[in-house]
Amino acid sequence: MSYKLFLDDTRVPARVKWIELPLGPWFTVRNYNDFISIIEKSGVPTHISFDHDLADEHYLNQNGSKFTEKTGYDCAAWLCKYCESHGQGFPEYTVHSLNPVGKDRIIRMIESFKQNHIK
Repeated sequence: MSYKLFLDDTRVPARVKWIELPLGPWFTVRNYNDFISIIEKSGVPTHISFDHDLADEHYLNQNGSKFTEKTGYDCAAWLCKYCESHGQGFPEYTVHSLNPVGKDRIIRMIESFKQNHIK
């Protein structure tokens, strides 16, 4: 199945105006479990747009303690392992998160994976 995947707890692709997303349609998922479920069911999408903060605790927790809810970073890390174990490259992606630290972490991890992953 060929599809584009949008990971965000509250927004929809049409509301993301600060970066240019590829034209839709997009399938939207709101959390880590739904992200994994759709990929295991439908395969790796052609494009993914990542948000970092996927739960209220990510917005409210400023003291550096560990999150109990998974973030967009966790989704990207899971997908790197999935792609490696299935012998495929990482799909095209964007990171639309407004969390600059989280956005940078996602991009650095994916780019490191892409540089070091043998296709």
